[in-house]
This record gives sequence, C-alpha cells and structure tokens, in this order.
Amino acid sequence: MAVCVSLALSACSTSPDNFAIVKPVFPPPPAEARFIYEASLLSSSNIAEPSFGDRLREVATGSRISASGLAKPYGVVANQGRVYVTDTQQRAIVMFDLINRQVKMIGTEGRGKLLKPLGIDIKDQEIFVADNTAKRIVVFDLEGNFLRAFGSKNNFERPVGIAADPTSNKVYVVDTGGLETESHNLVVFNGKTGEFLQTIGTRGKGADEFNIPLQMTAANDGTLYVVDSGNFRVQRISKEGNFIGHFGSIGRQSGQFSRPKGIAIDKDNNIYVVDTAFGNVQIFNPEGNLLLHIGERATSGGPAKFSLPAGIDVDETGRIYIVDQFFRKVDIIRPIDQKPFKIFED
Repeated sequence: MAVCVSLALSACSTSPDNFAIVKPVFPPPPAEARFIYEASLLSSSNIAEPSFGDRLREVATGSRISASGLAKPYGVVANQGRVYVTDTQQRAIVMFDLINRQVKMIGTEGRGKLLKPLGIDIKDQEIFVADNTAKRIVVFDLEGNFLRAFGSKNNFERPVGIAADPTSNKVYVVDTGGLETESHNLVVFNGKTGEFLQTIGTRGKGADEFNIPLQMTAANDGTLYVVDSGNFRVQRISKEGNFIGHFGSIGRQSGQFSRPKGIAIDKDNNIYVVDTAFGNVQIFNPEGNLLLHIGERATSGGPAKFSLPAGIDVDETGRIYIVDQFFRKVDIIRPIDQKPFKIFED
C-alpha cells in the first residue's frame, strides 16, 4: 500500500522544490495498516506560505529566501496542532504551529534564555524544559513567555529527560549522571513551587537502579516509564517512586534494545521506544509485548527513514512525532483513520 504526494522540503539545499514521494504505512502489507506517514518538519518552508514580498525578493535576487528551521533537534512535545522541538545547536525551542502555519523561536533571550535544552513536556498549558548546561528546569507558557525556573547544580549533574505527572504537581527529571558518578536517577520537584521533593534510584543493574537513564514519560495514572539505556530496558515506576517492573533486554532482535533513547505513551498506555541503533520506533503494549515497529535506519533521508532518532511524542489524536538529529527533522506519523492536518492534505 503506497500513497504518492508532492511535498516541499526546501530546507535541504540539495532537494528539488517538489517531488513525488511514497507515503509508507505501518505495518506494511499484507498486514492491515494502522499508521501512515503524514509529513516531515524541517523548517518554516514546510508549513508557512511565503509572503508576496518574499516572492518578489526571490524573483529579483534569484536566491531562495532563508527559512527558520531545525539545526540539531532533540526532544519534542505536541499539543493541539503545535509541535515544540528542543534544538541544542540553536539553544532554543522551535515551535511549529500547524494550524496557523507559523514557526516561532522560544527561549532565546531574557530570564528564560536556554543553553542546552533537551527533554520537554507539557502540562496545564505550561511547557517544562530540561536545560542540561544551565542545570535547571525552565517553564514557559504555550506562547513561549517565560514563567519561572527551578533546580540547580545542587539537585542534578546532567538533567536530560523530563515528565510532568498528570495526577499531581510533581515534575520528574532524569539525571543521566556521568561515567564517574552515582547520580543516575530521577529528581522530583513540585512543578508549581520548584520545591525539591525526593530522589529516586541510584546507579546499578538492580531492579531499583539505573545505568545512564535518558528519557521518560508519564501515563495518565501517573505511572512512569524510564529508558534505562545502559541496562537496555524500560523501567516502570509508580508515581510514589516505587519500582514496579521492567521490560526489554540487549539484542538485535525485535522487542530487544541496542541504543534505546526516546520514549512516549499513548492514551491506551502503549509505549513507544526510539532505538537509535535500529533507526526505528518499537511499540509495546502495557505488558511490554511488542506490537509493531515504525521506520527504518537509512543513510539518506526520506519518509520514516532515520539515522540518529532521538525524541518522540504521541499527541491527543494518536499522531507520532519522531525527531531525527542527523536529518534535522521531525516526522509525523498519523493513525490511518485520522484525517491529515489541513496544510498536509493531498
């Protein structure tokens, strides 16, 4: 099953303005398709119509108008047609507004200036960002206005991932530590007041330990799922901080992990895990059994092709947003029964 569509990818200087692509579906035939590739976000040229003045300048100068876009994306969160992507090279959040067809940079100045934004989450109309270099959590409203910040080098060494508890004011931060430290754990704050609450876990291979944890996500009941990358597994933790169990093991087979990195969860509590070595996303049911995978590793870009996938999110419609650092993009994969965003309609 394949669908051809003309898609502008003018952020890639070597790409033609328009070309026919095949929209892959997942799982592939002969299985019944559940997801279909929708679009890729690279820059403002993917969603914003150039103004009449821009077109005139392009004709007059013979050069393409520069577009704001992604340089080294890492984390992603999507909400109501807006896609917020952390970009470590630009030291900012790039917001793609798919409804109003706008792109905006967040966290580039003032008290909310970011140094190395990585993990990102949204709760109660607020954006929570883990700043790895500044060693703090920065909070913005959905328009990108700075609200507050909390945490410091006294709380963690290398904050990487973040998840806001849907059932309380708790915000959980993944501290990935370092080779010479035991600070491989979760740090818990009150997301409203910034008060430090507790630390969960330590370095190790045991049932209640981590080795280079990277990203995390929270289910609707507050259960946490943490990518324990150095132990090649996903750990389940209750919202009270108690370890429930884990799934996954090291290997090259489906359902195993080689370099697990990003993680997300949908409304049915299915868990989506990015594996950088596999170049794909594996989807597990709540019991940790593999359902299917999306994408494949590739040396050249294309729909659902990845070289260095990192962050992932699943929005309220079931759409999957997958960041690839090497190809500097976010691929959008939608459920087969969902209508495409208006700007991506064929």
